[in-house]
Formats: sequence, structure tokens, C-alpha cells
Amino acid sequence: MRTRSYISILTIFLVLTLNSCTTNSERRIIDPETEVKGQVRAELTDAPHVPPHIPNKSNTKVIVELEVIERQMRLADGVDYTFWTFGGHVPGKFIRVRHGDWIEFHLHNHPDNMLPHNIDLHAVNGPGGGAEASLIVPGKSAQFSFRALHPGLYVYHCATAPVGMHIANGMYGLILVEPLEGLPPVDHEFYVMQGEFYTSGGYGERGHQDFDMQKAIDERPDYVVMNGSVGAASGENAMVVQVGETVRLFVGNGGPSLISSFHAIGEIFDKVYVEGGSLINKDVQTTLIPAGGAAIVEFKVDVPGTLHLVDHSIFRAFNKGALAQIKVVGDENHLVYTGKEKEEVYLPEGSAIQRIEKEKPEPAGPIIELSLQERMEAGERLYKSNCMACHMDHGRGITGTFPPLINSDYLQARTDKGIGIVLDGLRGEITVNGVKYNNIMPAVSLSDDKVASILTYIHNEFDNGGGLVNAADVKACRDKH
Repeated sequence: MRTRSYISILTIFLVLTLNSCTTNSERRIIDPETEVKGQVRAELTDAPHVPPHIPNKSNTKVIVELEVIERQMRLADGVDYTFWTFGGHVPGKFIRVRHGDWIEFHLHNHPDNMLPHNIDLHAVNGPGGGAEASLIVPGKSAQFSFRALHPGLYVYHCATAPVGMHIANGMYGLILVEPLEGLPPVDHEFYVMQGEFYTSGGYGERGHQDFDMQKAIDERPDYVVMNGSVGAASGENAMVVQVGETVRLFVGNGGPSLISSFHAIGEIFDKVYVEGGSLINKDVQTTLIPAGGAAIVEFKVDVPGTLHLVDHSIFRAFNKGALAQIKVVGDENHLVYTGKEKEEVYLPEGSAIQRIEKEKPEPAGPIIELSLQERMEAGERLYKSNCMACHMDHGRGITGTFPPLINSDYLQARTDKGIGIVLDGLRGEITVNGVKYNNIMPAVSLSDDKVASILTYIHNEFDNGGGLVNAADVKACRDKH
């Protein structure tokens, strides 16, 4: 009898669970017979901008016009790349429709393009997400239509062979299928999308770069960027909000290969629509976004400052470009965060400044000096391995934390060309280009030759007056200590 009771209870539980799942599924999937009234032409936007909600009270026909454009654009400072795009930029245009809308989709392949293209929208229930119906050569257009059956945030991408190459060249974007009545109101909505680029040259190597298929197969990207290029959504291009405002980010990961560990340095996500669907998680520090996936994150900003949006596979952020920024302006709120209240010297090992990367003593003998070109080539390699993590690519630094090296008035004013900074380290407040910094740079125990190469590179590459720093100059400075 007891066994029968257990079986009966289990049966009832399973029936209720299945009914609950069925009811939820039926609620989320629109009836294809639902009436469609009128039509609108979709407003499409480039990142980080998001088009407004369609205000119609009933489902409608939404006409989407999207053009494929192959064009050469900036990937990083001094680096160009031939991008394949949906709409002329990477990521592609943001498309916004409602649950149940009928979408009439027009894809155009610009006549100046070299290759056939198509589109696979993950929001489509149909063969290839529309890819089969939209494959077109340059100078042609294709039309197909679909019903937005499932709400959510979806990736779209080119699915022309080789698919990975088309995606890796920038052919991806987001389509939002929101509830008919729209998402809850917020003060700001932004569009951010991560993607990888596999280039023939290494990160920061100047000039035009071609796609490297072997690196792509090996999943070894030289660049992992937000919104199509290094710095596309940071610095002067950062998004701006006010203290106390609410923010919604539509975040995508075009891939083609890497999973993104999406994180906002200095903020906690109040809500995360996991993988862009109906499941909501709360109070989240970092959310995973798979390649070809998306997420919606929401938060309220409480204090002023700069939020860094990063892939927390952190070398991608600070060494490959996976960083965007939101600048929060307004009054301080010391009930939430005080900023630095006090700083004291802490020297448990008895040394004024710690030293890193201890090298073997330099061999005795005559100093062999390098030419300017040789110093520049060696200096670039050494800068990337020793300095770039803090001072960033092309010497931009990180505002408020690590001073810039590019056109640095502080560095140019030093009579030793900065040799003493490298040899002895630096501590305390300094002003660089009108901005105050208060941090500690450890002494770096490199050879005289390496120090000379790094400083020659910094003075010439970053517009600090040029010139050649010799190993003998470094040795003379070292001998004074």
C-alpha cells in the first residue's frame, strides 16, 4: 500500500509538472493564426544605439531592409581590415520586432561586393533560419517572411560557406523579439556585441591585415573586441549615463568560437535574462554568453565613474580589445562608495619599491649599440610583454589608474628620458596631461639594452619627441645609484 501511495504521489507530481511546462510553452509561443494589422518599416540602428519599441497595440507586418557591404575599416589604431558587414558596420544593425509580428525580410548584396552572402536569423523557425531563402550574389536581393513565434534576444549571422570565415569577418548582429507590450521601461538601452578577428599579423601590427584561416581553425584570435574594433565603445566612444539611472544592455557574442564571460567592472547586474530568453537570474557578477548567443542585463548606477564592460577571460580585455565603457556622471554617493579614504606606506619587506623580473647580471665587455630601427623592433616586442597590460595598446593607459604614455608631458619633461622611472619605479601623485594619478609602478629589472629599446619605442611610437636611447645612457643612469 505504501509503495502504491508513493507511485500515486509521483504520478500526480509528474502530471502537474508536465502541465505546467505545456502551459508555459503555449504562453511563450504565439499562435500563427493571430491576426496581423497594418505594417511598419523597421528602424535599424548601429551599435551602441537601440531602436525604439514599435508602439502598435496589435501585431503588425514589419518590413526589414538590410544591406550586405564589404568594406575596409579600422580594426585598431594603424590597423585596417576588410570587414564583411550587415549594414556597413560591425556588429550588424540592431533589429527590433515584437512577439507575434510578421516580418518581411529583404536582404540586399551590394553590387560592389565580391562574394555571395545570406543570413541565418536565430529568431526564425525555418530551414537555415532564412539562410536557404536568402543566398544571393553581388547585385541581387532576396525576400522571405517569417512569424516571430518566440520572444527573446537572438543572434543573426551569415551562413554562406565557409560559415566560420564569414562570421569571423564581422557578419553578425542581434534581433530582439520583445513582448507585444514591450519590455519594462528603463532610462537607457545599449547594444554591445563581442567578436573575434584572426589576422595575418599579431595584435597591433600596423597596416592592412588579412584573415588567417589556420588561426581561426586553431581558435587563436589576435583580437577579441566589443562592437567591431579596439576602442569602438570606450574612451571618447564610451556610452554616457547619469547617476541614479537604469541601464539595459543587449549583449551578443558573434564568436565565431569563444565563450564570453561578460562582466561590468564596478557594477552588479540586477537582472540577467539568461541566454536572452525568459529565465531571469538576479544579483549576477558575471554571465556566460556562448558563441552565437546573447543575454539581456539590467542594472541601476549608484555612483559616478567609469564602468568597464569586459570579457572576464581577462587577457582578452586588456590585451586583445574586449573592453567597452559606460561613463557615469553625477554627484558622489558616499553612502554607497567612498573612494579612497586613506593611503599609507606598507613595506613589510623593507624595500621602498618592490622589483620585478630579476635578470642575470649583464656580461662584462663593450656595449654593442643598436640602430634606431633595431631598437624600435625590439622595443615593440618588449613593450607588449612588459608594459602594455597597464599602459594599454598604443600607450593609451587607463583613465584614473594608469597614466597614458602617448604624447606624455610628464615623460617629455624628464631629463633622463624616463630611464629613472624604469630602473627605480615610481610612487606618489603625478600629473600627466592635466590628469592626476596616484599609483605605484614597480621597478623593472631589465637589462640596459632592453630598457633602452623600450624607451626608444615609447619616445618615437607615442609622440614623445623621438630620439634614440642607448644602452650606455641607461648604464650611466644606473651607475649613479
